Amino acid sequence: MSFIDGLKFNDDGLIPAIIQEEGTGRVLMMAWMNADSIRDTIDTGKTHFWSRSRQKYWMKGESSGNTQQVKDVAYDCDGDTLLIQVEQIGAACHEGYKSCFFCSVKDGEGEVTEERLMDPEELYGKKS
Repeated sequence: MSFIDGLKFNDDGLIPAIIQEEGTGRVLMMAWMNADSIRDTIDTGKTHFWSRSRQKYWMKGESSGNTQQVKDVAYDCDGDTLLIQVEQIGAACHEGYKSCFFCSVKDGEGEVTEERLMDPEELYGKKS
């Protein structure tokens, strides 16, 4: 029996995964995983996810080249959330920032709190 069998997936067969930069502890992103993406993440050492919006299985960096090298996979005491520590190569966010959490609330308003590493149009092309 694999540890995956003991995890608590939601009704869609998904579990949230928090992606954290090894060494700094900075949260880079949150994404959803299914059993296949967990297995492939462990087998390849690169993160794989399930996109709810696109209804698509994907590997981080498959189109941008900004990959995540897995250093550790852990799960919480309830078995309903994963914590994956990675070495981030390039931007983690599809908007071109190191972290998807590049906005903070200041005086009740959202404010960008870090510099953009790359232009997303250069990575993904212009959105139509």
